[in-house]
Amino acid sequence: MTNRDDVEQEINLDLDRTRRIGLPEAIFSAGKSMAQLERILAEVKDAARPLLLTRLSAEQASTLSTRFALDYDEVSRTAYFQWTSTPTARRGTVAVVSAGSTDVPVAKEAVRTLAFHHLEPLQVYDVGVAGLHRYLARADELRQVDVLIVCAGMDAALVSVIGGDVPGVVIAVPTSVGYGVATGGTSALHASLASCASGVVVVNIDNGYGGACAALRALRLAR
Repeated sequence: MTNRDDVEQEINLDLDRTRRIGLPEAIFSAGKSMAQLERILAEVKDAARPLLLTRLSAEQASTLSTRFALDYDEVSRTAYFQWTSTPTARRGTVAVVSAGSTDVPVAKEAVRTLAFHHLEPLQVYDVGVAGLHRYLARADELRQVDVLIVCAGMDAALVSVIGGDVPGVVIAVPTSVGYGVATGGTSALHASLASCASGVVVVNIDNGYGGACAALRALRLAR
């Protein structure tokens, strides 16, 4: 049985983070106990703040929803709590691009993170270089975007292609998609880091949330 006092000692929310860096704390849910998640949501509810939860399983979301109203997306494994949309959401400033359909869950994590911050990204999926015509069909559109988040596994070749073709900021999110040596995303990470396209920014494997936060920081500085 979980001791309530123990759980309270385990939780120390950073409610002042938005003032410091312009981005609120998000909750990485994988590995957290239900008692911890329930305590976090209760504290956030008392503080009347919106909250983004990442890597929240469908089972966790189902259990939490008996007490808390969550906007849950199973593909991205993200949930919004006490969040409301706005009709003035900015559009077209950021694009989220995936090389393949299996990269979509990571891409959707980036999309949901951007949407939480009231930014509606352009979404372009399954345009990997194995069929380069698919990217070329959207290239003119993507050249108009300020920041591009590129989610790619295997050899992550799409990162270098886009990095060498568009003027906007390119943020690579290597994914753990692939066979053999590509399994786990290390090959995609190394390929992204070694890209010959100048100025490509790289975040960690499968970190769609981190890619979105990098985009938000870049946009804030540009403004």
